[in-house]
Amino acid sequence: MANENGDNIPTNLRLVFVLEEVARAGVPVTPTQINQLLGLPKPTIHRLFATLEAEGFLQREIDGRSYTAGRRLRSLSTGVLTSLRVRTARLAVLNALTEDIGETCNISIPERDVMIYIDRVETKWPLRIQLPVGTQVPFYCTASGKMYLSTLNRNHLERYVRAARLEPKTGRTITNPDALLSEIDQTRERQYSRDNEEFMEGMIALAVPIRDGNGRLLSTLSFHAPTQRLSMAKALNYLSNLRVAADALSSLILEE
Repeated sequence: MANENGDNIPTNLRLVFVLEEVARAGVPVTPTQINQLLGLPKPTIHRLFATLEAEGFLQREIDGRSYTAGRRLRSLSTGVLTSLRVRTARLAVLNALTEDIGETCNISIPERDVMIYIDRVETKWPLRIQLPVGTQVPFYCTASGKMYLSTLNRNHLERYVRAARLEPKTGRTITNPDALLSEIDQTRERQYSRDNEEFMEGMIALAVPIRDGNGRLLSTLSFHAPTQRLSMAKALNYLSNLRVAADALSSLILEE
């Protein structure tokens, strides 16, 4: 929306338009930056941001000036992603992928400091790893989490790595910040991430991004398997299957 149209925005739509622009930005933004798009009076845009922050739709970043999505906005977006009509088509893609690979496949989304599983289709093998829908897993030692970290700009990534408590989950967990940064750099270059028994002993996983219409990571698609059945080397043979399915899921989002 051009800024000269600000006066024409109905009062009851202003909060919605602010949230729309914050979501479209995908990075922390200030009221001034958003108002360059909306063209509202300066006191109005600051009042709208204050209201959205007070109600939990936006949250202030540590610099005290910029804002990102708050708990209620993230909850709203999760509700849209898991709506029945969208989920039916999404599960069809997941089911087909699980049949192709023979292992449990998952979709997860980033929350404040964890990845949350929102969909999964279980393998038919009796030996399986239980990580049900709703499970929260760390960023630094999971395939889905490292995929998300690889999309952060360098400043945000380094702040996370230096501040996060990198607890060893297994003997293979990367707990050295510099080593983790190197791993994330490699993930960004190859456009897939892996968990080589870093989160759970005897489990490997691969993940790829599911992108929105602007090419930004919206969620991740992954599969995991016990090492008794699938080595990391063999798991990489299914990378193309994973990417084709991720493209199909991205197309579903664009159709919405």
